[in-house]
Amino acid sequence: MTTSITEIETYGVERIPDEDRSARPLDLFRLAFGGANTFATCVLGAFPVLFGLSFAQGLAATVLGLVAGAALLAPMALFGPANGTNNAVSSSAHLGVHGRIVGSFLSLLTAIAFFSISVWSSGDALVGGAHRLGGVPESGVLYGLAYALFGGLVLVVCLYGFRFMLLVNKVAVVAASAMFVLGAFAFAGDFDPGYAGSFASTADPLFWPSFIGAALIVLSNPVSFGAFLGDWSRYIPAATPRRRVMGAAFLAQLATLLPFVFGLATASVIAEKAGRYLDPAAPNYVGGLLAVSPGWYFLPLCLIALIGGLSTGTTALYGTGLDFSSVFPRFSRVQATLFIGVLSIAFIFAGRFALNLTQSISTFATLIITCTAPWMVVMILGYVTRRGWYDGDAIQVFNRRQRGGRYWFTHGWNWRAMSVWLVSAAVGLLFTNLPGQFVGPLGDLAGGADLSLPVGLVLAAVLYLALLAVFPEPRAVYGPAGPRFVRAATAEVPPITGGSETPADVPATAG
Repeated sequence: MTTSITEIETYGVERIPDEDRSARPLDLFRLAFGGANTFATCVLGAFPVLFGLSFAQGLAATVLGLVAGAALLAPMALFGPANGTNNAVSSSAHLGVHGRIVGSFLSLLTAIAFFSISVWSSGDALVGGAHRLGGVPESGVLYGLAYALFGGLVLVVCLYGFRFMLLVNKVAVVAASAMFVLGAFAFAGDFDPGYAGSFASTADPLFWPSFIGAALIVLSNPVSFGAFLGDWSRYIPAATPRRRVMGAAFLAQLATLLPFVFGLATASVIAEKAGRYLDPAAPNYVGGLLAVSPGWYFLPLCLIALIGGLSTGTTALYGTGLDFSSVFPRFSRVQATLFIGVLSIAFIFAGRFALNLTQSISTFATLIITCTAPWMVVMILGYVTRRGWYDGDAIQVFNRRQRGGRYWFTHGWNWRAMSVWLVSAAVGLLFTNLPGQFVGPLGDLAGGADLSLPVGLVLAAVLYLALLAVFPEPRAVYGPAGPRFVRAATAEVPPITGGSETPADVPATAG
């Protein structure tokens, strides 16, 4: 069955029928890469220079963080094809029928944060470019119009759904990439690959905390996609080879070297020619970029802001509406997207004109990612120990307001996975170190380096495997082939009762 891009998508979090799942791994690549091929990623790419690293050191930190983050993210693409639904719903297999709300709210909060950052950065770049290009006076009214227009455009694309998003990203991937490549010519005369940064040598006591911090900021970008990667991969047929699905997600993140390196290179130019814009106390990368850009590149910059921001905004807001509808099934995907979209746009206006929340949103997004990483570890290790096998009927129990099934565990909660997530996220927050924004009680133990992500990831992996060994999960959750690497317990599975009728065509799946 072929769906027109002008036909509003009606599917929510129920399993997508096999006949309607015609997307390819290439489509997943386009959506994931298009959503990150933006100004927001360029800003993240500028952080190594903000931290005092040289261009070469910053490039090494960027590659390290990006490869590690892409490897962590790639398995999260497998749940969509296996279960035909988003990752939050799939997480019920591991956190329990009720525990899956953790994934829904992580996805919801992450999407709102990144949608806001996308609209703010793109709107500011558009207004700033118009001012430099055509002498248009900057004013609160003009910024407000830019935010409203841009936010509304993103909302319209999201209401139409997956097929329309796919079309937008097909254009965005090529167009934004071309504009970034054009930037290589724009800044070729000013860029110095030998930019030295502020450290005389790696023996400086602040060097390694800065290097690790820069790498972790880059790593956080792929991790931010973890909660809603299944929003797009659920349209890929279940029979698609897993290596191709994971490869698409992995390569999409590696491709973001383009905006990351653009941000790193231009930040080094800004540091040399307009250093005031990179004041660590109040950095303004977009303003600095406009200040050092040649006049002929203002229009391409505006196009990057428009195209890239549209990609990020749509991928974020689409996931927001989908997850809201999964937590509150009385709302359709369209209704939930409209509600959250309007709320997010109002939030943007409040943050920009009333509360000055730009820095707070950046902190908020970082803290969300610290909490998301342990959840991803539970999901990935759960997939491995389950051999990719899931009961598609039992996964939908929460959405139908039912009880019981393979994933009911203890009153709808899998205390093993929930305990691992809570403890790992809490300890990760203790090690967070965002100077001037949020520093946890243990944030200074590593000489100023932010260890929240690695601590959370390692602790989650160790704790989850330990609990599975000491307190085995029921044999029924593992399917016909049984568990891998862990043992299972003999326990009865309560029947699915209540709610809407259970459909007969929702199969169990093996990834």
